[in-house]
Amino acid sequence: MNIMKFWMLAVLFGVTTAQANDFKVGVIDTERVLRESVPAIRAEQKIEREFSGRDAEIKKLAKQAKELQAQLEKDTTNDANHRNRDRELTALNVNLQRLQREFREDLNLRKNEELAMVLDRANKAVQAIAELEKYDLVLQEAVYRNPKVDITDKVIKYLATDKVDGK
Repeated sequence: MNIMKFWMLAVLFGVTTAQANDFKVGVIDTERVLRESVPAIRAEQKIEREFSGRDAEIKKLAKQAKELQAQLEKDTTNDANHRNRDRELTALNVNLQRLQREFREDLNLRKNEELAMVLDRANKAVQAIAELEKYDLVLQEAVYRNPKVDITDKVIKYLATDKVDGK
């Protein structure tokens, strides 16, 4: 009876091992794809161009506020002119804070939009690679990944070819 159980377990173990050997798994590092892929780099450059004018304007206003603050600190008189410049500085700071807040909100919104497009393209690339190379499972993140199953470089190279979306 024990010999029979041993042989059944041996056969079952052999079948399980054979099935496991046919199972192909890949893992990608999404953060790396979002940093290093051509579409991600293009998206970052596009956003920088799009927001550079507003950023320069905000920096110019911040410089004006700093200069006005320095003038007010040097001028210790308490005349009407001083009070007017103090009010001007307060209004400038309020406007500057509003512009900075709006800039951050708009920038984050655009980054999220571009990120979603890059992720969509990356997912299509992963699917194409998985179908082409017959992967059974592709994971986007893992606590540990053996370099043998890491296909991040393949995804980044695939995205650089512009094969995604028929481009």
